[in-house]
Amino acid sequence: MNAGATKSQETQESAPIPEIQPTEATSAQFESRVRTREWKKPVARLVIAVCTVAVVIEVWPAIVLSMNTVSTDDAYVNSHVTFLAPRVSGQVEDVLVDDNDRVSKGDVLVRLDPTPYQIAVGQKHAALVSAQADLVAASANAHGLAAQARANRFVLENTIQKVDEKIANLRSSVATYASQQAALDLARSNLRRAEELAPSGAISQQELDINRQTVKADEANVDEALQLIYANRVSLGLNAKPSKEHDLTEVPNDLDQTYSSVRASLAKLIESNAELGYFTTSWVSTPKQVVEDFLKQDPQGNLDRIFAKIIPNAPLIKQAEAKVFQAQRDLEQAELDLLYCDIVSEIDGVVTRRNVNPGNNVQVGESLMAVRSLSEIWIDANFKETQLTHLRIGQRVECGVDMYGTEVPFQGRITGFTMGTGQTLALLPPQNATGNFVKIVQRLPVRIELTNYNPNEKPLFVGLSVTPRVFYKEPATGGNAGEYLRPNSPLPKGNLNHALAQSSPVEMKAGDQHE
Repeated sequence: MNAGATKSQETQESAPIPEIQPTEATSAQFESRVRTREWKKPVARLVIAVCTVAVVIEVWPAIVLSMNTVSTDDAYVNSHVTFLAPRVSGQVEDVLVDDNDRVSKGDVLVRLDPTPYQIAVGQKHAALVSAQADLVAASANAHGLAAQARANRFVLENTIQKVDEKIANLRSSVATYASQQAALDLARSNLRRAEELAPSGAISQQELDINRQTVKADEANVDEALQLIYANRVSLGLNAKPSKEHDLTEVPNDLDQTYSSVRASLAKLIESNAELGYFTTSWVSTPKQVVEDFLKQDPQGNLDRIFAKIIPNAPLIKQAEAKVFQAQRDLEQAELDLLYCDIVSEIDGVVTRRNVNPGNNVQVGESLMAVRSLSEIWIDANFKETQLTHLRIGQRVECGVDMYGTEVPFQGRITGFTMGTGQTLALLPPQNATGNFVKIVQRLPVRIELTNYNPNEKPLFVGLSVTPRVFYKEPATGGNAGEYLRPNSPLPKGNLNHALAQSSPVEMKAGDQHE
């Protein structure tokens, strides 16, 4: 059966094919197809040319852009962050914001219970009033000491006068002694004459007895005058009986300055002056020298002006003033602590990481929430080390943000280069002493400041992906243009708050985990 079928097929294949004669209709169709193909060829060429031009027009700007720029897809939005922490401890009374709330600088975010600090303010105010009263009392005491110092000076002068009086009394006693001695000599002469005349009866026995009694009385007067001299000398601190070469009236020339009572009065004067804060130049100075030195404090020696200058500097007044100053500072600190019960935002931004609620007891420095800045926004672009050759500070940058698309990029400029690659700034930097088999291209964070950023129109959120393009062939502009590093410029006066804001810690961006 199969053999027969095969033979039949071979017979059919070997049979001649009948020739088909073309008709007029078939010729017309063929000619139409030929004309159609001839017409489509230039159209196809035109379409291909148009498509080629369109592709070139579309791709060429991108080619030119890539030839004039350096870009990276490892870039993220970053900003300053301020961690809100209380300056005083206490119980939270109210929390006025929540996460994602926008706040302005000076807005109250958290309130602590102010009652304990209000009590402290009252106590410190009472302490200040007491210290001020003590200052008034100290001033009164200082004026009393000044009056006492003046009185002690008069006492010193009176003591000197008494010494001079004693010296005068000594000399008067010596004169009296000389007078009594002369009377005694006369009485003895009269007695001798009477004794010579008595045997002849020229004078009576009664007259002789009177002469003898007169001699005895004069001798007693002389002895009394001599003892008085001794007493005066002893009262002046001298030897009762001077040596033979010295006279009874001889005393030291400076006895009125060195006498014991004078030195005691001088010591009281020095003591009262010391309580006013004035000290003598020497402990062995004489009263005259002490008084002269004291009066030298004023050109005219006016005591009123001298004491007017000394009294305000008296130790007890200075001590009282120090206590008043301390009380004032304590009161200011208490008022400041009361003010710190209102915890305010130090920057304009948005609240994040709130972890405090009413009723919590918080301590000084405890983190309550964070405020992210909306205005101080920049881009951290991690360029490969091979892309850094032509990058400089001041070069224009266009930043495309994935959130808003790349049609309308943000404008910016390079403002600095981080002094270290991402690996060196990691928490645990690699310590590979032998090197890697495959070279790892390092990335250096480059800071880009935005120049046309408006948070009210298109806010940027920290961590958003950015594609920056640096136009490195354009000339750099602005401060430090064309440099790698910014010079060290001191902060202007009164800009401490800005410096503290610049040094605030920054949260880790999401891209850090890719290093």
